[in-house]
Amino acid sequence: MIVGFTGAALDRMDQLRLDMARLAEAAAHESARLLALAGLDPVVGDDGRLAWVAVECADCNELILLGFDGDAPLFAPLQADAQIGGGAWSVYRVLGEMESRDAAIWGAARAVNEWHARHRYCGICGAGTAPFRAGWGRRCTGCGAEHFPRVDPVVIMLAEHDGKVLVGRQPRYPPGRYSALAGFVEPGESIEEAVARELHEEAGVRATAVRYVASQPWPFPGSLMIGCIAAVDSAALTLDTDELEDAMWVSRDEVRAALAGEAGAPFLTPPPYAIAHSLLAAWLES
Repeated sequence: MIVGFTGAALDRMDQLRLDMARLAEAAAHESARLLALAGLDPVVGDDGRLAWVAVECADCNELILLGFDGDAPLFAPLQADAQIGGGAWSVYRVLGEMESRDAAIWGAARAVNEWHARHRYCGICGAGTAPFRAGWGRRCTGCGAEHFPRVDPVVIMLAEHDGKVLVGRQPRYPPGRYSALAGFVEPGESIEEAVARELHEEAGVRATAVRYVASQPWPFPGSLMIGCIAAVDSAALTLDTDELEDAMWVSRDEVRAALAGEAGAPFLTPPPYAIAHSLLAAWLES
């Protein structure tokens, strides 16, 4: 199964992240490349691929080591002062046309940069922090505490009952779009418990079995989407209207039509780079 924002296949070279001498050598290597960014958005060339430029930075603390593509060191600029918290609507159209591997590379750069922008101050003592570990950490200038990029686990799931699956829509979705239900995993929960809780809270259905399908790094700002399909005991719905504007059960034929983009399909699917699209395809193929 192809899932968006995966497949970068870079050697992340963790062993280099604290070796400033070797990092400097990598940045100075003739094949080293720096990812071009417009703020946090990708810059795409005429060929539709990510744009890269030469590395011209004397301070490796201003770079994020993305990894090695064969012998070529790949870096991204570290932009701790970048604007954060946006909905990333400006890049969704570009992502729809971007190769999966390019999206994965850019997604890592965006997620790490947004983490830096959100952690310029220490959560323990409040002093300023400075980057280290080739962009994969920040160290407090006051108490010395070390902070590292985090990902927030999110369950995203299709409820299944009597040969149909449940899709829902939020008011912010484009007209006609429905997707899988989703929610953050809370402290003290397993993945299965989070799936069951979210389905019951948002749609009033009770899960009887949960199976894992696939996961996806989601760089808005930095989540790990954990895709599941859950059997539920009833088709009766009680919607949380603070979360969902509508929800409906759809059959295999209806999902097939939606994934094919047929004019008579009952809903619009999420874009192919979203794991909800992959979940619908996986359910259909099963």
